[in-house]
Amino acid sequence: MTQENKDLLLRLLQQHKALGISDQIDYNKFYLYSIITHSTAIEGSTVTEVEAQLLFDEGITSSKRTVTEQMMNLDLKVAYEYGMQWIKRHEPITVDWLITLASKVMARTGSEYHSMGGDFSAAKGELRKLNVTAGAGGKSYMSYQKVPSRLATFCEELNKKRQAIDPSDVAAIYDLSFWAHYELVTIHPWADGNGRTCRLLMNLLQMEYDVLPTKVLKEDKATYIQALIDTRENDDLNIFIDCMARLHLQHLKADIDQFVASTAQKMVDKPSLQQEMADKWSIKPFLAAKLVDILAFMADKEEITTEAIIQQFGFTATTAKRYLRQLTSFGYLEAYGGNKNRHYSRKQ
Repeated sequence: MTQENKDLLLRLLQQHKALGISDQIDYNKFYLYSIITHSTAIEGSTVTEVEAQLLFDEGITSSKRTVTEQMMNLDLKVAYEYGMQWIKRHEPITVDWLITLASKVMARTGSEYHSMGGDFSAAKGELRKLNVTAGAGGKSYMSYQKVPSRLATFCEELNKKRQAIDPSDVAAIYDLSFWAHYELVTIHPWADGNGRTCRLLMNLLQMEYDVLPTKVLKEDKATYIQALIDTRENDDLNIFIDCMARLHLQHLKADIDQFVASTAQKMVDKPSLQQEMADKWSIKPFLAAKLVDILAFMADKEEITTEAIIQQFGFTATTAKRYLRQLTSFGYLEAYGGNKNRHYSRKQ
């Protein structure tokens, strides 16, 4: 990915970690449910995240959705659960393993095919024995006769990259996962379920190295598919990698903003506190809102530094120090240490 995207990614991930978003109750579960729901939505499912939660946790089906749509979601959940356990063993990824993964994705919705090349079952994850195109009038994928050997080469190359990667290089991990996604979908090994299985593999590679999995939302579908087309037509993998990086950054930023907003509502009565500050200390409402945002950010922290405020809100050093001095003088914070190592805590 570009250096600009890499810098922003590291900054947002640091914010995400500092806020403790991943530590919230059931965060990983609901994040996974969101990934699954949107991955199937890209393939035509209309099941919502709430409906998926009821289906997964309570076994409650929706009368508004077809059985096939709901089975798509259940199958993908099983595939993720299987893959998440397996990938942590860091074993080599093989053609047989990819077939097993695809069989779980398509277990209840895969069809039986009878083609000139032979019979095969999508429900069993078997490789296609017919030629396919990228939609009506789209470019043809490689001949089905070439798929087994090309898939074996892909697995060999992927395993070499996995062995060589630096687990501390977060950007490299995402680049590897995006590369694997594109390469696998370009091979197009199956008659159905390629998109779901490729996004699943991408997420599993991210989970293998403990980085936050990438979501591709249903709203991203047009951008996502166009990036695949542009990459193929221009023979430039950077197009797809940059697109996926931007989508990940966009969703990461949205999650952070949503969490900060919900925390502010939960931990402080924002409007009344803003009004209290404005009335009591004769400051402008805009300034009061900024000060309340800082207090909300500190709600789950024992102490913070000026640098943390700069990083979280993008203030200049001068502005951050001024806001912290004001909160201290108003009695909301206590300051400790000298000018070079000063830190602040919420006043009890």
